[in-house]
This record gives sequence, C-alpha cells and structure tokens, in this order.
Amino acid sequence: MQLALYKTLWGHEGTLEEALNEVRDAGWQGIEGPAPLERDARNRMKSQLEASGLAYIAEITTAGSYVPERRATLDEHLESFEQKLDASMELNPQFITCLGACDAWEENRSIEFFARAMEMAHDRGITVSFETHRSRALFNPWVTRRIVEQLPEIRLTCDFSHWCVVCERLMDTELDVIEFIAPHAHHIHARVGYDQGPQVPHPAAPEYEYALRAHQSWWEILWQSQRDRGYTQTTMTPEFGPDGYLQHRPFTAEPVGDLKEINLWMGEEECRHFARASMDETQQA
Repeated sequence: MQLALYKTLWGHEGTLEEALNEVRDAGWQGIEGPAPLERDARNRMKSQLEASGLAYIAEITTAGSYVPERRATLDEHLESFEQKLDASMELNPQFITCLGACDAWEENRSIEFFARAMEMAHDRGITVSFETHRSRALFNPWVTRRIVEQLPEIRLTCDFSHWCVVCERLMDTELDVIEFIAPHAHHIHARVGYDQGPQVPHPAAPEYEYALRAHQSWWEILWQSQRDRGYTQTTMTPEFGPDGYLQHRPFTAEPVGDLKEINLWMGEEECRHFARASMDETQQA
C-alpha cells in the first residue's frame, strides 16, 4: 500500500495554479477542496486540474459551510448535498469528502440523511466519505459508532482532532471505537488535536509530541484495516487551518505559525511515519 498526500485548499490564500505548483514541488499527489458552484469558475478549475495531471478530492458541506445552518431541514441538507455532488462530479474527483447533517439531530434523522446521500452517490458511481467533524452528525465517537452500526456500507473521512476537543481528551480512551470504525475508514485528515483544542500550534513542537504520537497510533490502526481490505493506496490530507484553528498572539493578532510550512512538515512527517509503520508491518509478517 502506498501513501498519497493531498494539499487542502482550506486556508490557501493564493490562486489554484499556485496551489497546484506547491503540490508538484512537494511531490504530493493532488488537492482537496470544494468544487465552485459557479459554472465558469468550475470550468476553469476543471481545465487547470486536467492540465496539471494531479488528482482531486472534492469536498461537500451540506446546508451551509463548515458549520451547518442550525434550522435547515433534512430535505434542505439533501438538496444541498445533491447540488454540490453534481457540481463536484464535473471535476472528475477521486472521491468526495462530505461534512454532512447536523450535530443537533436525533440519530435516526442522521441515519436517513447518510443512507439517502449514499444512494445518490451510488447512482452516480462515486464514493462519498463522511467526515468525523464537529457541528456535524459524526461529531463524537459514540454517536459515530452507533450510526456506523446501522449503516455497514458507510465510508468515513477520519479527523480525530475534532473528537479530542469535543471529548476534552485524547482518543486513547476510545480505542475500541477507533478499532470498530477502522473497517469503514477511507480517508484521513492529518491534523493533530489535543484535549482543549482541535489544532496544536505546531505538530513538531516537543511539548505536543504526546499528541502527535497518539494520532499517529490511531492512523496506524486505520492503515492496517485498509491493508487488510486490499487497499493499494491510502490517502491523507494534512489539514492544519485558519478560522480560529491557528492560534494568534494576544493584542497583535500575529499567527504563531505558518500554515503552509506546518502542513508541509505534517506531510513530510507522515511520509516518514508511513515508511516506519510499513517496515514494522513487513517485519512482523
């Protein structure tokens, strides 16, 4: 199994061409981000992607942006999903990551959303992987487990940093849940959270090594499951971002780190980590 790294467009302040150049310079495989809803912008993006030869993972947020509109109905979430699904399909994505439903819903409503969204994706011949994300239906480990139990075909984009801040602890206490959902893991967002936040200031900082190593141990569980399922490639997007995730110094609003540098370091570290884990797996075999 090979590791494929993707650059997130979240927090990227330059042009798409600059993002694609950064991917090539880093030796990564593609980009991840939403498809434009405006047709002209979508056509331009499609042309640039095709010219670059790089891969694309589409991102969908239903009924709003990263945080959904609180009063949006199930039908409104599904209408939003279908509109963005069809826009994404025009860009020929490898697959789609979806931040779907709402954390305030009863679980039976969330299950209906996922089941109907999966049916739409199946009709279009595309895999949709639903993200474990705050403010969405998969916002904590226990709810996620119960939903997965009801939907054995669901695929997950695993971002455990969200669970760390929701639960106010590292997920070492919930390894049984991570092991349970591992057979459903399709994609990984590589951000390192800690017990009071979804993003450490820098994953290379020695004071946060405990959090980095914890996340890496959880990702290894997912990688092993993917190997067992016959995956020839695992995908990962380093996803340190802005919008309150990146800490700023008081009074100056000066960022404590550079997102481009942090995500590049995260990708390079995961190349090293994946090589170590693969070697350990080979030796054990």
